[in-house]
Amino acid sequence: MNVDHELTGPDGAPVVVLSNSLGTDLRLWDEQVPALSERFRVLRYDQRGHGGTGTEPGPYALDQLGGDVLELLDRLGIEKAHFAGVSLGGMTGMWLAERAPERIDRLALICTSADLGSTPWLERAAKVRANGMAAMVEPSLPRWFTPAAAERPDIRAKFEDMIVKADAEGYAACCEAIAGMDVLGGLPGITAPTLVIAGAEDPATPPSHAERIAEGVRSARVEVLSPAAHLANAEQPDAVNELLLEHFGGAA
Repeated sequence: MNVDHELTGPDGAPVVVLSNSLGTDLRLWDEQVPALSERFRVLRYDQRGHGGTGTEPGPYALDQLGGDVLELLDRLGIEKAHFAGVSLGGMTGMWLAERAPERIDRLALICTSADLGSTPWLERAAKVRANGMAAMVEPSLPRWFTPAAAERPDIRAKFEDMIVKADAEGYAACCEAIAGMDVLGGLPGITAPTLVIAGAEDPATPPSHAERIAEGVRSARVEVLSPAAHLANAEQPDAVNELLLEHFGGAA
């Protein structure tokens, strides 16, 4: 898989990998890159079927999404990195921290879950295959942002564009990866120091999901931000940046 990516920041600095959520692309991290790249080499990439990364026929599994990251790190000569992921990106991060612990230094999980069930995701995959990505615009924004943020023209234009530019088959296949994920039982095997960030108003992965992750990962701590829904890093960028810098060791 040819994974589209962007690498910024000082040569030789510790690497932070940023992984996007379902339906978004690497622009999800626009508000984090300037702050992180002062002290880190920042690698953000597009999940398969999103942004500039190609699509293969689904269904996908977390093994493939995590494998894409490992292949990218190998190609770039990066032995070990910090990792931050939102939603699907956080699920990818949990898979990596359990299955390839030698490659993950510190882990940050944002608005994600270790267990979301299967039926709604299989239904969504079928809907997208039948109706295309335009059908996902109106249902997505109220999940992703609190009402005040969702009404901002800049946010609406940017994230609508991400949704409609995602490949329908790639999006549906990633839904199937969520439906089939099995990371809950592996949480006790994660040894990387872990920060779990939740949005208090997140209807998709509410704070109870963050607490469940922290119950499984011995080193985890939870931070809940408000007002913030499912894309807390976009709605509360300053707060998330401060938490990430502290966690990854780059605070001034």
